[in-house]
Amino acid sequence: MATGRTHRPATRSRGIPEATVARLPLYLRALTALSERSVPTVSSEELAAAAGVNSAKLRKDFSYLGSYGTRGVGYDVEYLVYQISRELGLTQDWPVVIVGIGNLGAALANYGGFASRGFRVAALIDADPAMAGKPVAGIPVQHSDDLEKIIQDNGVSIGVIATPAGAAQQVCDRLVAAGVTSILNFAPTVLSVPEGVDVRKVDLSIELQILAFHEQRKAGEEAASADGALPAAAARSDSADQGPDGDMPAVMPA
Repeated sequence: MATGRTHRPATRSRGIPEATVARLPLYLRALTALSERSVPTVSSEELAAAAGVNSAKLRKDFSYLGSYGTRGVGYDVEYLVYQISRELGLTQDWPVVIVGIGNLGAALANYGGFASRGFRVAALIDADPAMAGKPVAGIPVQHSDDLEKIIQDNGVSIGVIATPAGAAQQVCDRLVAAGVTSILNFAPTVLSVPEGVDVRKVDLSIELQILAFHEQRKAGEEAASADGALPAAAARSDSADQGPDGDMPAVMPA
């Protein structure tokens, strides 16, 4: 079985924009749901609505994959599932290690979506000696002293960091030194990595702060509406916040 260390996805070499790559999992999730319902074909409008994007953007994204659909018929669901899975590298085995088996790390270990999407949790690692040997999601936790050997033995190129912020950079450095080239970071801190290492950050507090910003704006609009028409200045501000596609703020809150 192929592993992530010897086979890399070809999206970058084929010139697919990063923004398109970021939307491919959304399309795949929507398409998988259609496939599970035995839906054979789907129009660009239907698929765009299910993925939460506009249909013009979807058609542009699919053009990078060389998939244009059939006029009057739409897209073949099963073929698109395969095509997008292949582009994302999900038709091969990707061994993953999770470092930091606290509440969040344990929840990630128990997440059933990894295996169904081509990711195999090869090892769970924690610095607490008391955790060593304890099974989580059926996998015994291993001590962080053995991190480098675990990476090498399992051919791991993707690491998940779920440690406290203070330990994250040291863990990151060790993962990179051991050969990990992609990191999913759940620690509430910014990691410094060398060129050639990809980091995706998941910060729940930031996402909540952005939601709070929108809730505050909605409350202000409701208050203004209760007092009468929305002031012209506020209306101009709202339209000015729209990006070139009309669906994303041009400047996000800090």
